[in-house]
Amino acid sequence: MVRAIVGANWGDEGKGKITDMLAKDSDIIIRFQGGSNAGHTIINDYGKFALHLLPSGVFYRHTTSIIGNGVALNIPYLLKEIQDLESKGVPEPKILVSDRAQVLMPYHMELDAYEEERLAGKSFGSTKSGIAPFYSDKYAKIGIQVCELFDEETLRDKVKNICTLKNVMLEHLYHKPLLKEEELMEQLASYRDMIAPYVCDVSAYLHEALKEGKRVLLEGQLGSLKDPDHGIYPMVTSSSTLAAYGAIGAGIPPYEINNITVVVKAYSSAVGAGAFTSEIFGDEAEELRRRGGDGGEYGATTGRPRRVGWFDAVATRYGCRIQGATEVALTVLDVLGYLDEIPMCVGYEIDGEVTRDFPTTPKLKKAKPVWKTMPGWKTDIRGIQNYAELPEACRNYIEAIEAEIGVPITMVSNGPGRNDIIKRVR
Repeated sequence: MVRAIVGANWGDEGKGKITDMLAKDSDIIIRFQGGSNAGHTIINDYGKFALHLLPSGVFYRHTTSIIGNGVALNIPYLLKEIQDLESKGVPEPKILVSDRAQVLMPYHMELDAYEEERLAGKSFGSTKSGIAPFYSDKYAKIGIQVCELFDEETLRDKVKNICTLKNVMLEHLYHKPLLKEEELMEQLASYRDMIAPYVCDVSAYLHEALKEGKRVLLEGQLGSLKDPDHGIYPMVTSSSTLAAYGAIGAGIPPYEINNITVVVKAYSSAVGAGAFTSEIFGDEAEELRRRGGDGGEYGATTGRPRRVGWFDAVATRYGCRIQGATEVALTVLDVLGYLDEIPMCVGYEIDGEVTRDFPTTPKLKKAKPVWKTMPGWKTDIRGIQNYAELPEACRNYIEAIEAEIGVPITMVSNGPGRNDIIKRVR
């Protein structure tokens, strides 16, 4: 059985918590795309953690955590994450890294920063983690696979070519220091030694695991609206954020994915640039930001204040559809307990016409929210374990979201902890 856990919107939906919770009943958890550019915040018995590369199920002794071939692998960052966990009392995790994963290099991060600097006011709001240059190299066929670290002749030929290509850009476009072949070879040799204990033919490993009936979780990074094909292009990430890509990024057949849990936030938030129709501003936004999440709405990787807004039914319905959602986990519902009334964006007005369909980016830039307002419940719902015990106004809000998105809400998160969850029986 393979279950994908992915986001419906811009990311920051709370996928880490849901993965951490569901990993208890799983055998294998796989990160299948993205890199260290976004973080999953988790609060459990060991403390509070912001994971960036490790799968969020890494806290259980019985699980195997896998970095799939689709991941942008920052090797020193991965080793630091492992060391940080162990320093806080987390048992040494079992970790496997695909021999087909590609290595994110320091020059990717440098090029990311240089390009943001060059674009200035027209930048993409990158985290400067090297993600776009990394995936550009991957598809330009000048990326470095983990397996190539163990073949010095192949690696040297590739490094020579990389230096030739990158140094043209560094010298003539960015006017920055050039790459040096021997320095890169030394760096890659150290990376080889760091990663060697974890390297595995992950696709073969998973083939056998699935034959044995192992329970597998695929953990996605960011959400539907950051997908490079189906998101708010060009303000997107550089790898597919969709559950369908989980098969490719992990190395399993697509038919093995039989459950797609899409995580949806009870209000909206986003880090980075791009159209955000239900966004709010000023004191109203600052109050929601301050109360949101655990310790406020600030990026787990960058610390940047997240942009916030009310629930966007148009974007979320689209996000669930494009993911192929079989169920929804609704998160951070407890945050809204301070409101007398709760707005919900139920349509977009574009050029005088109202639509319920999520548009392409040029039209999205012109969209104005159509609001519906619902009564708030004005009470703290943390600690409630039974859906029927939630205030009526709270249940009405959940059921209004469910009606809008057309997917059953089977889990409701009413607090930041692993056990702050209501399982909803349908």
